[in-house]
Amino acid sequence: MTLKHFIERPVLASVISILIVIAGLIGLVSLPVEQFPDIAPPTVMVRASYPGASAETIQKAVIVPLEQAVNGVENMDYITSSAAAGSASLTIYFRQGTDPDMAAVNVQNKISRATGMLPPEVTQIGVQTMKRQTSMVKIFALYSPDNTYDETFLSNYSMINIVPRIQRIPGVGEVFTLGADYSMRIWLKPDVMAQYGLIPSDISAALAEQNIEAATGTLGENSDNAFQYTMKYRGRHMLPEEFGQIVLLANDDGTILRLKDVAEIELGSESYAYKGYTNGHPGVSTMIFQTAGSNATQVVEDIEALLDEVRAELPKGVEIAHLQSVNDFLYASINEVIKTLIEAIILVVLVVYVFLQDIRSTIIPTVSILVALIGTFAFLSVAGFSINLLTLFALVLAIGTVVDDAIIVVEAVQARFDAGYRSSFMATIDAMSGITSAIVTSTLVFMAVFIPVSMMGGTSGVFYTQFGITMAVAVGISAVNALTLSPALCAIIMKPYVDENGNEKDNFSARFRKAYNTAFGAIVDKYQRGVLFFIKRRWMMWGTLIAAMAALVLLMNSTKTGLIPTEDQGTIMVNVTTAPGSSLEQTEKIMEEIDRRISSIPQIRAYTKVSGYGLIAGQGPSYGMFIIKLKEWAQRPGEEDKVTHISNLIMGMTADIKDAQVFAIVPPMISGYGTSNGFEMHVQDFGDGDINSLYDITMQFIGALNRRPEIGMAYTTYNVNFPQYIVDIDAAKCKRAGVSPTEVLSVLSGYYGGQYVSNIN
Repeated sequence: MTLKHFIERPVLASVISILIVIAGLIGLVSLPVEQFPDIAPPTVMVRASYPGASAETIQKAVIVPLEQAVNGVENMDYITSSAAAGSASLTIYFRQGTDPDMAAVNVQNKISRATGMLPPEVTQIGVQTMKRQTSMVKIFALYSPDNTYDETFLSNYSMINIVPRIQRIPGVGEVFTLGADYSMRIWLKPDVMAQYGLIPSDISAALAEQNIEAATGTLGENSDNAFQYTMKYRGRHMLPEEFGQIVLLANDDGTILRLKDVAEIELGSESYAYKGYTNGHPGVSTMIFQTAGSNATQVVEDIEALLDEVRAELPKGVEIAHLQSVNDFLYASINEVIKTLIEAIILVVLVVYVFLQDIRSTIIPTVSILVALIGTFAFLSVAGFSINLLTLFALVLAIGTVVDDAIIVVEAVQARFDAGYRSSFMATIDAMSGITSAIVTSTLVFMAVFIPVSMMGGTSGVFYTQFGITMAVAVGISAVNALTLSPALCAIIMKPYVDENGNEKDNFSARFRKAYNTAFGAIVDKYQRGVLFFIKRRWMMWGTLIAAMAALVLLMNSTKTGLIPTEDQGTIMVNVTTAPGSSLEQTEKIMEEIDRRISSIPQIRAYTKVSGYGLIAGQGPSYGMFIIKLKEWAQRPGEEDKVTHISNLIMGMTADIKDAQVFAIVPPMISGYGTSNGFEMHVQDFGDGDINSLYDITMQFIGALNRRPEIGMAYTTYNVNFPQYIVDIDAAKCKRAGVSPTEVLSVLSGYYGGQYVSNIN
C-alpha cells in the first residue's frame, strides 16, 4: 500500500483517523487524573507505644530491636526512626518500583521476629505496620461551632462513625486523628492504697481476673431435657459504677475492699496529649495519608464524597471543615492548563490561517491538531500514564509541533497550484511524492530528542518520562495523520487561487492574501536589510554570539534551580515549638496568643489549632501546629494575597514571641516527599559519642546552614535540653526490705506513667 491509496480512498484515511480519535476518547475517559506522576518511593510506617517511657528509653527498648529486625528487608533503601515520650515510629523507604503490598508484608514478618525482645507493655498495646506515604492528601476537622460538644466526644464520634469508613476507601494508608477515644480512667489514691498495703500491680491483677469476657458453656447439650440453656457471663464492665464494685480484698470478717475505695473512676479520655480547636471552637483534626502507587486524586474524591454523606448524618452542633486537599490545587491547575490548551489551539489556527490565507487550507491542520492530541490519550492509557500537569503541559507544547506536518502537506500542494496545477488530486499526488521522506525524517528526528528522556533514572527520570513520551507520541500520530488524512483532505477540499481561465479569484481570501503579502513583503525587505547590515560587519555578529554565550553562562550560574517551582496551593502549615519541657498547658497559652494574632488575617477562610502535636516533631507537650486554609484564588488576586506573602506575614507577626519558635511552611508540591518544600537531611553519629555531643554538632551544622544565603531556614526538632529527674534504685536496700527493683519501677510506672491494663466495651 502506498500513499496514493489514501488519496484515492479518502474513506480509508478518514476511518484511520476516526479510530485514533475514538481510542483517544476512550483513553481520556478512563485515565486517572493526578497532579504529578507517582514518583515518591514506597514507604512503610511502623508505630509503637510505651506509655510513661522517656524518649531515651523508647530508643533503647523499642527502636533498637525494631531497627535491627527490619534492617535489610528486601528492596529497602534506608530507614529513619524517631523517639518521643511514650511513642516510637520507624519509616522504611523502599526503592522506586517496589510493590508496596509486598514491602508491608516483608516488614511485618521482620517485626514479628522482634516482638519477643520488646517490653510487655509495648506488645500488649501492639505494634502497627502500615504502608503509607509521608505526605498528607487530605486534612479535615470535626468541630462544634456552638461549643455543644467537647474534644473527647468529637474524637469518639469520628473514630466510630467516620474513620472506619475512610479506612475502607482504596488507597488510604492511614487515618490519623489528633484526638483520643473514651477510656475508663482509674485515678489511684497512693495514701489510701498504702494503708491497705496495695500497689498498682494489685489493681492490674484484680482487673485482669474480674473485668473479662468468658465462655461459660451451655446446659442440657447432651440430655433428655426439653430445653438447652446458654450460660452468659456479664463480661467486661462498661460503667464507672461497675468498675467501682471490683473486689480488691475480702476479709474473713466479711469486710470487702472495692476499687472505688482506693481510686476515683471516671469515663475520660484515653490520652490528654492533645488540645484541638477549629475556627476557635472545640475540634479534632484528621490527617489522611495515601498508600504508595495509589491515585491521590481518586482517593481524595472518594473521601470527599464520603464526607458529604457523613455531613448529613452529623448531630446538631457538629460540622466538618475542609482544611487541606491535594485536589484543590490540582483542579485549579488543570483548569488553567486546559484553558491554555484551548487558547493555544485557537492561536495556532489563527496563525495558520494568516499564513495559508485560505479557510479550506486551514481546516486540514486544524483536524490534524485534534486527531494528534486526542489520539495521544489512547497511548497514555495503554502505557499506564495519567492525566497530570506534565502530560497536559506536553500536549500544550506539542500543539505548535503537531500542526507542522499538516502544514508541510498543505504548503506543498499549494506550491503545485502556484506552478500551474489545476487538479487538486494531481497536485496532491505530486506533492506527496516529494515530501513523504521529509515528513518521516523530521518526525523521527523530533521523537529521537524526547524518547531518551524515558531512559533517565532516579526521581527526575520518573518525573519527566511521561512528559517526553507524550510529546513524542503526539508528534508520531501527527505524522501518521499527515501521511493519510491530510493528503486525502487536500485532494478533496483544496482549490487553486485562480479560476479555469487562469485569472485570480476575486473574493475575501484573495483580498486578504493580497493585503497580507504586501505587508509581509515590506517586513521581509527590512529583515533582508538587517541581515546585509550584519553580513557587512561580521565583527558585530561574532560579538553578539560571544555576548549571548557569556549571558547564557551567567544566567545558568545565577538562576535558581529546582525540580519544580513552588506554587500557591491555598494551604499554610504553622509549626510551633515551645521551650523544652513546657507543659501542654503552657504550650496552649502560647498557641492561644498565636491564634489571636493570625485570626485577623483577612485571607484566611478556616484554620485548626492543635496543641501537643508538631508537624515535624510529632507528639509532645511542647509542640503545636496550625493548619490554615486560605480563601479561593479568585478571592486573592493580589501579590499580597499569595501564600508566600501570607506565610512571611505570619512569621513576622509571631517573631516577638520569645517562648516559642514559630515558622510557617508551605505543603510540598509532590506528595510523598515530606511535609514541606525544600530538602531533608539527617546527621548520623558513626563514632562513640553520646546524644549531647550529637546535639552540639547538629546545632553547629544548623547554624552554618542558616548563615548561607540560599537557605531560607534550617530547623531541627532534635533537642536534649528537656528537664529530667534521674531515678536511681538502691538494689541492696530493696533486697533487705524484701522488695525487688522491678516492683519499685512498676509502682513508679503505675503512679506516674500510667498503665494500659484492661479493656472496656
